[in-house]
Amino acid sequence: MIEFRSVRKEYADGVVAVADVSLVVPSHKTVVLVGSSGSGKTTLLRMVNRMVDPTSGAVLIDGEDVQDRDPVRLRRSIGYVMQSAGLLPHVRVIDNIATVPLLNGVPRAEARERALELMDTVGLDRALARRYPAQLSGGQQQRVGVARALASDPNILLMDEPFGAVDPIVRRELQQELLRLQAELGKTTVFVTHDVDEAFLLGDEVVILAERGRIVQQGSPAEILENPADDFVREFVGLVDGRREMTLRESAQGTVVVDGSGRVQGLLRAASRGGPGERSGS
Repeated sequence: MIEFRSVRKEYADGVVAVADVSLVVPSHKTVVLVGSSGSGKTTLLRMVNRMVDPTSGAVLIDGEDVQDRDPVRLRRSIGYVMQSAGLLPHVRVIDNIATVPLLNGVPRAEARERALELMDTVGLDRALARRYPAQLSGGQQQRVGVARALASDPNILLMDEPFGAVDPIVRRELQQELLRLQAELGKTTVFVTHDVDEAFLLGDEVVILAERGRIVQQGSPAEILENPADDFVREFVGLVDGRREMTLRESAQGTVVVDGSGRVQGLLRAASRGGPGERSGS
């Protein structure tokens, strides 16, 4: 569990990035921080691994103040994925993934074997292991970034707009891959985005932030859509312009889903037994 206790970040020039934020990220859940520029979402995320230290207040991991941890060891114990992947350009894929285990003293052969296993986990062909980052597509680079973040088997995963720099098709693929990984691995994940649709897709809980980290509303996507806290939330999530209002219309292809502006958003089908979204008992 990650807990923010009345954290504040004020820089030397007097700019306040975050003011008095308290928040709990439950273990094994994905909490998405969503807001526009200046809402402090990345500042909050970076407080977890001490890339940013709060001016006041505390951040705790499983009850321990991160200020009591060595920052280098703390960062190596937490997975971190950023928008541009942050890969070492002169290092092959396999050793990019193995970076943290190698820094932690894991033998190279063992670290590379773990890297190959993680390539399987994130859907990368092992044939790419000897390539350099520049020889990969944007989507492949982001998968390498996710694999590297998982290499030391961290309990916590921090993701700072990781899919913001790829095209929409690749972005959807990566989002679905992350959902699969979270279902399989159950990491405690803090995910930052400015895209409310991405937040609702990926988050067990969504935290909508306004200026300086002010929490406007926190809850599941359903809770926020069904009970928006105020007009700011209604507008932010698209309830004001009808974007979230869906109706059903019959067509030659079957029943289609239409949004508030009359645009077709999807085709409605009956769920088959054992299909997506249905879990079998044990």
